[in-house]
Amino acid sequence: MLSQHLRERYAWFRRRLKQRDEPARVWLRRTWKFASALALLLVSVITFDAWLASCGFEGCPTRSGIRAFRPGEGGRIVDRNDKFLGRIALVRRVNVPIQSIPLHVRQAFLATEDRRFYQHNGLDWRGVIRATLSNVRHGGVREGFSTITMQVARNSFLVNKRYGRTLRRKLIELRLTRLIESELTKDQILELYLNLIYLGNGMNGVEAASRDLFGKSVDKLSVSEGAMLAALPKGPSAYTPRDHYDRGLRRRNLVLSLMAQEGYISRADALHDEELPLRIAEDEWRPDQGNEPLALDAVRALIDSIRPDALKEGDVTVYTTLDLAAQRAADRAVLKQTTAVTRETQYAGSRVKEAAQGALVAMDPRTGDIRALVGGRRSKRGFNRAFNAKRQPGSAFKPFVYAAAMRAGMTPATLVDDEPVEVAQGRNVWRPQNYDGSYIGTITLAKALAVSSNAAAVRVSQTVGIPNVIQVAHKNGITSELPNYPAMALGAIEVTPLELVAAYAPFGNGGLRVHPRLVRRIEAADGTLLWSAEIAQADTVMDARDAYQITSMLRGVVDGGTAKTIRDMGVEGPVAGKTGTTNNADDVWFVGYTPTLVAGVWFGYDTPRPIAPHASGGHLAAPAWADFYMNGWREPASSAEGWPVPQGMTMRVIDPGNGMLAGQWCPEKKREFFKLGTEPTEVCNVHTEPSEEPVFDEPRSIPVPDPIRKGVDGIGKVLRKIFRF
Repeated sequence: MLSQHLRERYAWFRRRLKQRDEPARVWLRRTWKFASALALLLVSVITFDAWLASCGFEGCPTRSGIRAFRPGEGGRIVDRNDKFLGRIALVRRVNVPIQSIPLHVRQAFLATEDRRFYQHNGLDWRGVIRATLSNVRHGGVREGFSTITMQVARNSFLVNKRYGRTLRRKLIELRLTRLIESELTKDQILELYLNLIYLGNGMNGVEAASRDLFGKSVDKLSVSEGAMLAALPKGPSAYTPRDHYDRGLRRRNLVLSLMAQEGYISRADALHDEELPLRIAEDEWRPDQGNEPLALDAVRALIDSIRPDALKEGDVTVYTTLDLAAQRAADRAVLKQTTAVTRETQYAGSRVKEAAQGALVAMDPRTGDIRALVGGRRSKRGFNRAFNAKRQPGSAFKPFVYAAAMRAGMTPATLVDDEPVEVAQGRNVWRPQNYDGSYIGTITLAKALAVSSNAAAVRVSQTVGIPNVIQVAHKNGITSELPNYPAMALGAIEVTPLELVAAYAPFGNGGLRVHPRLVRRIEAADGTLLWSAEIAQADTVMDARDAYQITSMLRGVVDGGTAKTIRDMGVEGPVAGKTGTTNNADDVWFVGYTPTLVAGVWFGYDTPRPIAPHASGGHLAAPAWADFYMNGWREPASSAEGWPVPQGMTMRVIDPGNGMLAGQWCPEKKREFFKLGTEPTEVCNVHTEPSEEPVFDEPRSIPVPDPIRKGVDGIGKVLRKIFRF
C-alpha cells in the first residue's frame, strides 16, 4: 500500500513539472523587473555594509591603533641617544592623564557636553530624539546630538579626512564611535576628549587652555575656572573671557547652573561661584622653543621632502644622527663667535649693517652621520648656510693639493721652494703672494702646509697638475664645479661647508668617502617604521697611506702652524686640521678632525665684505672649533693613540727643516711615516756640530726678569759670606 502511495505521488509530481514548463518562462518574463530590483537591493545592502565596515573603503583604524592613539603634540625629534630635541611642528597642546584633571573640571564638561556619557554606548538616542524635536520645532538645525565619543572620533581619526559636513562623514563618524566604544573605557575616552578639544587662541586640550587663560596648570583650577573652560567648546572665540569678558562670564554661569542641575555641586555653591570674577593671565601661553637646537630647521626641511604627511600618522618620532651635547655646544660656539666677528669688523672702523653669520657641520668621519649642525644665527632662519651657502674656502682647500702630491709619489719630506712665484695665464702673469708677504725659502711639504704657504701650494699644484687636484677633491666629496685655473689651488672656488667637511673625512678614516646622514628613521606612534635611511656604503677614494700622511701633515698645522690656537685654547689629544682665509678676508674657515669627529666652521657676511684687514681662520674660526670641541665632544679612550698606521709604511726620524734623516746634532727631530720605497736615505749634512742656539718646536722657557736675577745673585753673595770658612 505504501508503494502504491509513492507511485501516485511521483506521478503527480511529474504532471506538475510538465504543467509548469511553459508557465515558468512566462512567469520569469513577467517578474524580471521585481527580481532585478530585489537583487540590486541585496547587492546594495551588502555593499553599504562593506563600505560602512571599512569606513568608506578607506580602512578603519585597527584596534591596536585606537588603543595606542594619543592627541598630537607636534611629533618628536630625538638625537642618536633618543634624547628629546624638539617638535616637528608647533602644536599648542600638553597631554595630561585623566588623574591630573580635577573631578570638578571633568564634571563641568560632562554637564555641558554629554550628561549621559557614562550611560550610553557612544550614541545617545535620547539626545537624538531631543535634538530632532527641537530642530523640527524651530524649523532648522538648532541643536546637535554629538556625544563626547563622537567628538573624539571626529577630532582624531577623521581630522584629516576631507568629507565636509556630509551624510557620508556622519555615517563614518558613527562607525568610528562604535569602534572607539568597543576598545576603550569611558575614562580613556574622556581623557582623549579633554586633551583633544579645541578651546580657542590656538590652544588644544584643557592643560594648554588652562595655562593660556589662567597662567597655571589644570590641576590647580577652581570650580569657577573649570566651568569657564567647559564654556568654551560651544564657541571658543565668542566666549573667551580675554576678549569678551562679560559674554564669557554669562556662559560660565550657565555651566555652573548645569553642574548644579546634574548634582555635581550644590545650588548654593553655584550661586556663590557665579559671583566670583575671573583673573585672566596677562601673557598668552606658548610652548617654550627658545632653546631648541638650531639644527631642527634642517631636520624639518628634510622631513618635508621625504615624508610631508608625516604628522597624519599621529605623533611620529624622528630619530636623527645628532648628538644633543654636541649640538648645544655648536649652537653656543657659533652664536658667540658671530658676535666676535661682528665686533672685529667694528673695531676695524667699518660700519656694520648686518651681523656676521656662521655655520658649523660636525660628523662622524667613519659613517657620515651628522653630530651637530648650525646653519646660521637664530635671528635669521630659512636659509641653511651649512648646506647651501657657497663660499670660497681659501687655504682650507690646500689639503687636496697635497693629497694629489702624495698620490703622485711625493712625501711630507719632499722639498719645495717658498719663494715668489709667477704663473703664465695667456698673455697675463699671475703672481700670488703669501698671506703676510714673507717667504721662508726651501722647505718641506709638511712645513709648507703648516705655515700655509701660498707660493709652495701653487708650485705643488703646477707640478702635479690642476686636473689631478680637481679629481682628488671630487673623489673625496666636493660636489661643486671646480674650474681648471691656477688660483683654484689656493681655494679660489666656491663650496658649501657640508661638502668641504665631508671631503675631509677620507683623510681621517683611511681613504673612504662617506655620505652625510641626518635622519636615521621615522616611526609612527605605535612603532611602525614609516621611513629609514641606512648608512651608505663607503667608497675607497684614497690610498690609506696617502690619507695617513695628509693627516700627519695637518697635525702639524694644529701643533705648530696656523691653527696653533687650537692648542693654545687647551685642546689636547690627536687633532688635525686646516685654516682658511680668502684674499680679501671675506671668509674665514677651520676644518679639523679627530679619529671620531670631523667638523668645520665658517664665518663671514651674507653680503660678502671684508671682515677686517688682518682677519684669518686661525684667529676667528679656530677658536669657535675649539670651543665646540671642548664643550661638546668626548673622545673615547681608544682615540688617545691617534690614527693607526696603515700597512706598507715605515717610520723614519727626520729633520723637519730639510726632510733628511736626522743626525746626531739636528736641533729638531720628528718621527715621520713613509710609503715603502719613498723614505729618505740621506742623513742630514747641514747640522754637523752642536748648535750654539738650539731651535725648539715648543715655546722656550720664560726668561727670569733681570731685577729678580739680580736679587737672587745678591742673596747668593750674602750666603757665601755667611758660610765662608
